[in-house]
Amino acid sequence: MISEFLSYGFVQYGLVAGSLVAVICALPGVFLVLKRLSLIGDGLSHVCLTGVALGLVTQTSPLYMSVPVVLAASFGILQIMDKIKIYGDAAIGIVSAAGLAVGILLTALAGGFNTDLYGFLFGSILTVTRAEIFGCAVLLGALLLFLLYGYRDLLAASFDEAFALTRGVAVKRLHTILILFTSLAIVLALKVVGIFLVSALIIIPPVTALLLARTFKQVLWLSCGLALVSVWVGVYLSFMFNIPSGATIILVSLLFLLIAYVWTKIGRSYAR
Repeated sequence: MISEFLSYGFVQYGLVAGSLVAVICALPGVFLVLKRLSLIGDGLSHVCLTGVALGLVTQTSPLYMSVPVVLAASFGILQIMDKIKIYGDAAIGIVSAAGLAVGILLTALAGGFNTDLYGFLFGSILTVTRAEIFGCAVLLGALLLFLLYGYRDLLAASFDEAFALTRGVAVKRLHTILILFTSLAIVLALKVVGIFLVSALIIIPPVTALLLARTFKQVLWLSCGLALVSVWVGVYLSFMFNIPSGATIILVSLLFLLIAYVWTKIGRSYAR
């Protein structure tokens, strides 16, 4: 049965794209969770609706239209946090509400919901193209280089920002680059899990890893591993039972989180 599942070309494309997106979302997700900015994924994913709707209105690629829209929104969040001096969750909420409102308005102008928009809302992993896989690979390579050269500074900024500043770490620049990577990851993840579920792929695997791992490097590796397994199992189950792939992937990752929570509770009870 598994060999038959893997024999289809569209399944192979979906699994490759899903695997790349899983890692792209999980790695920055760890740092965002530690900085209590994980909901930025939710806010920017709502902004994606504006980009997708613009693509439908102008009859261009929704993914290409989403990139500048989401990047502009991420800069907007950073500017609101810096200039207006309000908390990150409030800035995210403002930009998220604006993006969602504009997206709904443009959707109405584009003629309402259709099959293409439905795929972006809830995921359509088996429709990914070679160009989208290539984009995922390029983004993952850039993200790995960024983490390789900035790992220590990111680690310091995530756990003790004041200490990092005293060491001369450009904390603001690091956070900006990290959020930009997250923005691009969200756009590329639209076909994998959809607008309404993409934030879960950024939050759930890192939170699960933080429950289980003992060192920070273990958190990074485990977060990526959990995201990968969630995608593979989710796609397989969606193929076998003809159910939405995006929702299935997220439910699998939630199951891992539940198992991790129960495991840690049992471990603590025995430790007593």
